[in-house]
Amino acid sequence: MFSDQVRGLCWVNFNKLLPTNYRIFVRNISLLYMDLKFFKKSLPTLAIMAVFSVLMIYAIYSLLTPEKRLPVYNPADVNPRLVDDGLRHIRSNHRVGDFSLINQRGDTITHQDYQHSIYVVDFFFTRCTTICPLMTSNMTTLQAAFLNDEDVKLLSHSVTPVIDSVPVLKAYAEQMGVIDAKWNLVTGPKKHIYDLARKHYFAVLDEGDGGLQDFIHTENFVLVDPKRQIRGFYDGTDPEEIARLIQDIRLLQSQFRNN
Repeated sequence: MFSDQVRGLCWVNFNKLLPTNYRIFVRNISLLYMDLKFFKKSLPTLAIMAVFSVLMIYAIYSLLTPEKRLPVYNPADVNPRLVDDGLRHIRSNHRVGDFSLINQRGDTITHQDYQHSIYVVDFFFTRCTTICPLMTSNMTTLQAAFLNDEDVKLLSHSVTPVIDSVPVLKAYAEQMGVIDAKWNLVTGPKKHIYDLARKHYFAVLDEGDGGLQDFIHTENFVLVDPKRQIRGFYDGTDPEEIARLIQDIRLLQSQFRNN
């Protein structure tokens, strides 16, 4: 066996016999091999640095991009024409008040049935042939979008409660594909319903007292959170507004599920 010294001397002598270009090529291959060995040894360190860099970029982005939150509407924040004169000065802590109404099954529905729920409110009547059918169709779109979400519900108030009795509401619900567990169509005392529309949901422009000659007709959908706070107003006849409403409901879901 040759010693390392002899082998090294032979290699040097042999290397001198090679053409210059070939010697350069061999040297480059040797350097590349050494670089690869270094890279293999450094790979775990480079991987850790890459992960750390990604985490840092995400953290900085999160700090610089505030989380989107829906506004909380109080009477002072809403178009004064939608708000009762006695409430326009209120700037905080508005909550939808207690209610007790009768649904399409003849069951009593109260605010407690919507406790801990995100819900969408509208006002309609079964004999309406203008905006109401489109509004109801868009409510069915919401029903389908959140069919399996127990924390999302719908609530439609009749503005002609004397005409829209329980049997009438039941027939209308069946015709429109209403799912009883998800969506209540309600009737009850006219003054109570009209007070809810004007003093709690701020859904209508028309002034009135809920009396015999009083009548409201509005395309507004109102979004209410689990704290009974109003979080948005939407045109219930506009598909783009319905798409925005779906996004806002999902945003509320993520916020309240994380709390």
